[in-house]
Amino acid sequence: MPTATTTPAPVAHRRRSRRRHPPPRQPWCCSFGLDPLSAAQRSPFPAPPRPKHAAQPLSRRMRSPGRVSPIDDPNSGATAASCSSARLSSVSECSPPPLPPPPAPAVVERPRETLRLRLVSKGVILEVERVEKVRRESKVLGKILAGGGGGGGEVAVEGKVDVEAIREAVEMMLEDVDEASAMRRLSRGGVARAIGVLEVSFSLMFDRGVTNCLTYLDAVPWNEPEEEKIKSLLSQYSSNEAASGDLLARLQPQKPNSSAQLVVQLMDSITKGTSNNGGKELRALVDGILSRASVYIKGDQELDIKSIYSICHSCLNCLVELFGEASDLGFSGQTAISAGKGPLERICKQVENLNWLVQILVDRQMGEGFVDLWSSQNTLVCMHGRVSPMVRYELSRVSATIFISMGTAKLHCTGASRLSFVEAWFRPLLVDFGWLRRCPKGLNLATLEEGIGQVLLTLALKQQQVLFMEWFQAFSEDGRECPNLMRAFQVVLVQFQ
Repeated sequence: MPTATTTPAPVAHRRRSRRRHPPPRQPWCCSFGLDPLSAAQRSPFPAPPRPKHAAQPLSRRMRSPGRVSPIDDPNSGATAASCSSARLSSVSECSPPPLPPPPAPAVVERPRETLRLRLVSKGVILEVERVEKVRRESKVLGKILAGGGGGGGEVAVEGKVDVEAIREAVEMMLEDVDEASAMRRLSRGGVARAIGVLEVSFSLMFDRGVTNCLTYLDAVPWNEPEEEKIKSLLSQYSSNEAASGDLLARLQPQKPNSSAQLVVQLMDSITKGTSNNGGKELRALVDGILSRASVYIKGDQELDIKSIYSICHSCLNCLVELFGEASDLGFSGQTAISAGKGPLERICKQVENLNWLVQILVDRQMGEGFVDLWSSQNTLVCMHGRVSPMVRYELSRVSATIFISMGTAKLHCTGASRLSFVEAWFRPLLVDFGWLRRCPKGLNLATLEEGIGQVLLTLALKQQQVLFMEWFQAFSEDGRECPNLMRAFQVVLVQFQ
């Protein structure tokens, strides 16, 4: 009879008797038709987590017979949370998603009116949106916009136009400011910018901009190029004379020859002044006005030669009076004269005036008459020997200016005029040359010596012989106190061979 092993049976029986038998194991169902919460209540064991996707299974390990659970891994916490949320919200997940709100109706914007100013030469386009304001301010743009149907459009601006100037003009159209604010706005750009804005305002017939620019320009000083530009604009747009009346009064002379007459008045005032320093500065001012590049005096015919020679006569008469005072002083008055008191200072001033007038006449090719005028001063020639050398040598300074102008062919005098001048003032010049060397006062002695020799060579040979013999005798006695005419004298010797 087969024997049965009975030893382990009681142990297993005892072990099974100590614990309750578990209820029959329920199969794990993944059907979405079951309620997970009700299944968890019926089963004492936790329900296994249900994966959301079949493509991502969970790893498991055995814990006890008939049960499995997920292993611990980095994604276990997230997996458990997702499973828990899946169990708690399975009902909401199964419900259909809410419909999105209907889209808002699209707002159809009406196109805005825009004015485009295209600067052809600059390749720049300026856009202005307040078209109605521009239409009211500018007559030109108003007509163009009205011709295009009243809306926006594009305007091509031809020619050389400053971009900032046209921008400033358009901004002035769009702003309603008073005159003081407009002045401050224009002052930030200066005179040059205001002239540019004035040109744009003229071309666009922007009356308020024209008035503001003219008011500003009338209140500020200009330089010569700016003045020429303003004159050009006012002459080009002459229809605005009512608005530019103040500027026209500032620019246009009241008489055709007022500028030339003004220069003559200035010359007369300078010769009658008493300040030497002020006279030098004013003479330099008049020289600049009379220069060839000046915009004030153009053409030799504009100067009144009679008025200038009238001023020369006044200076000569004053010089005769001063030499008369100096000759009456005698030897006792020489000390006062040498100290700069008495008539010496006034004589020097009148000589400077005469030399200045001679230079103006020579530059304008009108100085031949002064040579005859200076040659006829017999009173001064007679008083020359009765006055101190430090006073009389001032007369030789005038003669030196004429000799240099003749020797350089700037004066074209007749033979009679040259001879009369040389006979009157050549001998006084020989006597005063030493003082001219000590006190040249800007005189070039080498040029003077060359000029004297050239003037003597223009005379007849008989006259040349007489004059050169006088120079030879004076040079042999005084040496360096006389001019050196050796070169001209050698030419004379060759002619007599």
